[in-house]
Amino acid sequence: MKFLNALRATLLITTVSLGLLTTAHAEEALKMELTANKAVKNADGKISYVPASTAPTGTIIQYKATYTNTIDQNINDIAVTLPIPANMTFNGEVSPVSAQASTDGKNYADMPLMRKVDGKVVKVPFSEYRSLRWNIKLLPAKKSATVSLNTIVN
Repeated sequence: MKFLNALRATLLITTVSLGLLTTAHAEEALKMELTANKAVKNADGKISYVPASTAPTGTIIQYKATYTNTIDQNINDIAVTLPIPANMTFNGEVSPVSAQASTDGKNYADMPLMRKVDGKVVKVPFSEYRSLRWNIKLLPAKKSATVSLNTIVN
């Protein structure tokens, strides 16, 4: 799947502060697994997510990244970032809801993003969001944390 491979290639762990661990150990200490699943509505209207092998225009795709602490020490203050692929539009659905967003991949702020237009403060359209970031304060030894965002195929 092209969009999953492109996202995986650009996925960043932007900041990892491991206290006593060296930077070299940081990459070994944190394992990431990325999945892309499409939303499917059942007869009762409940949405479930299934692996996406194809995704026509309009399909909702959920990108889920699970970060696992592989060492016997807690990891503190991790900032993890998921870029929104170029052929996708963020739809506003995110977990956990504490995510911050960016329109340039560098500057992040709480959602919804706001800007001034003609002297009025307005919401930035989701179509302009380029990446999301979560700050994980504590990832206990041998535990995992999962973040996700939903997009629509353009």
